[in-house]
Amino acid sequence: MKQITIISGKGGTGKTTLTASLASLIDNKVMADCDVDATDLHLILKPKIQKRTEFYDSKIAYIHPELCTQCGLCEEYCHYKAITDFVVNPVACEGCALCEMICPARAVEMKTNLSGEWYISDTEYGPMVHAKLKAGEENSGKLVTIVRNETQKIAEEQNRDFVIIDGPPGIGCPVISSISGVDLVVAVTEPSVSGIHDLERVLAIANQFKLPAMVVINKYDINEEMTQQIVDFCTENSVPVIGKILFDPVVVESQIHELPVVEFSNNGVAGEIKKIWKEIMFRMSE
Repeated sequence: MKQITIISGKGGTGKTTLTASLASLIDNKVMADCDVDATDLHLILKPKIQKRTEFYDSKIAYIHPELCTQCGLCEEYCHYKAITDFVVNPVACEGCALCEMICPARAVEMKTNLSGEWYISDTEYGPMVHAKLKAGEENSGKLVTIVRNETQKIAEEQNRDFVIIDGPPGIGCPVISSISGVDLVVAVTEPSVSGIHDLERVLAIANQFKLPAMVVINKYDINEEMTQQIVDFCTENSVPVIGKILFDPVVVESQIHELPVVEFSNNGVAGEIKKIWKEIMFRMSE
């Protein structure tokens, strides 16, 4: 079983577009959407949920009214102004537990909060594990780890050849959770100043964990000078650039029709993505 994670240093580079097309091209696989903060792979793959599980992580303060002496210390010292009239606003509370520590009556309790849900679903492309955080909840990487573990369990039980992971953007804990232990990292970038900067950071993370990485440049033709800078950087750091995808409105049209672009069109974008998959297969077999 081979695990491939598609990541990007920043959002909006086309990571999920590539992941959805790979889901269409690759046989005998399981998909995982680890971008739990802004999950969107389901918009294209249209999963049918078979199992739904609640995810509890963050803690929120709760003041027991029968124990509270209304001394006012909790409200006075709350940095987030989350306590009014001795009642905690769960949206404003950051779970720091200062109120619990300073309450002389022991009237404050930190209660585990429902932070989101994770799902096991069926799609026409195979099984898919995905999740969704509630608005305002912080993603520590724990939910991503659950998604990864459940995906791997399905792959082992069903003897799947590949696990395709749509990773989150950035370089934080969720990204580390989505790439740890995989066989290949595919970093999708775009030819912009922020695109180059964030690509450098995300490749540094992959290198730190000694993971093989490859790069795909999306919308390369909107700034070919920047594209060349990315190619030069990758060459200097021995990171192969395995594909350059044109800017094409057909990508947006395919998303509107809720289809992977390789199924919606046979144009240059679809052809390049098919070449990218062949390149991944070739390099992973070396």
